Amino acid sequence: TFALIPEVIAFSFVAGVDPAVGLFASFVIGIVIAFTGGRPAMVSAAAGSVALVAAPLVHAHGLAYLLAAGLLAGAMQIVFGLLRLGVLMRFVSSSVRTGFVNALAILIFAAQMPHFIGANAATWAMVGLGLAVIYLVPRLTTAVPSPLVCIVVVTLAGQWLGLPLKTVADLGQLPDALPMFALPAVPLTLETLRIIALPAFAIAMVGLLESMMTASVVDELTDTPSSKNRECGGLGLANVAASCFGGIAGCGMIGQTVSNVRYGGRGRLSTLFAGAFLLILMVLLKPWVSQVPVAALVAIMVMVSASTFDWGSLRTLVRHPRLSSVVMLATVAV
Repeated sequence: TFALIPEVIAFSFVAGVDPAVGLFASFVIGIVIAFTGGRPAMVSAAAGSVALVAAPLVHAHGLAYLLAAGLLAGAMQIVFGLLRLGVLMRFVSSSVRTGFVNALAILIFAAQMPHFIGANAATWAMVGLGLAVIYLVPRLTTAVPSPLVCIVVVTLAGQWLGLPLKTVADLGQLPDALPMFALPAVPLTLETLRIIALPAFAIAMVGLLESMMTASVVDELTDTPSSKNRECGGLGLANVAASCFGGIAGCGMIGQTVSNVRYGGRGRLSTLFAGAFLLILMVLLKPWVSQVPVAALVAIMVMVSASTFDWGSLRTLVRHPRLSSVVMLATVAV
């Protein structure tokens, strides 16, 4: 849960929404999918891939249309699960999956560029300090997630030195209470459907692809089967619920899920607690979280980008069949 906080806030600002939108989503998705999902021990929340797809819609039309798109995307995922189409994910080739992951890494890194361009020296220094902490702490201990240590160290350094740094409070509102149920405030017209249809389809498919890949990783790690069709429908229900409670759509999170399994999470209770404790901690820690420098979040997102990219795919480009390599590169380009 502690490791989820910085990533969810960072993904929220990638999408261009208040941190509360990502945090509400992660809380609701975690609670719902703990009961409805098909892969126990998998952590689902507001994820980078969905945030990147959602960002253009937010910038063009605002949050209300994003919530409506999330609602429609969830409905599509439910239909996908009811029609038992999860089996179709088997036909997504490894070249396409690798290209998808690599493109996601590149886009996450590219989303950090506005924070580097024209930034002051203090921001550059704090990003460097954050990256140093993230990569050096695991050499000393793995008991505490290094992104969390990064946030604490960079925040304390910025406060102690009195550096002119942009903080999380400058990004938008943090939650101070439980989310409230409300349908997206958009007109029920064909024009609204035209605006949200393609973004919703993209959110649905990207979310399903990442969740299916994450579920397969957990299957291998735990040597246990999972129901991909149930996971499709469960993710859809979770995204519908998240959209109705003011949250962005989400999907399975590969990094958080692998960490959960490695720390001993095997059942649905670990998913439930990840979601429930997230909001509790955020409400309790709001005064401190609001003072976290954006530089710390940028450092975390650079780390997420580097760890997401499949560096081995560069070495295998010349060893794999030419067509396979072309498909991977084409996926990244598209």
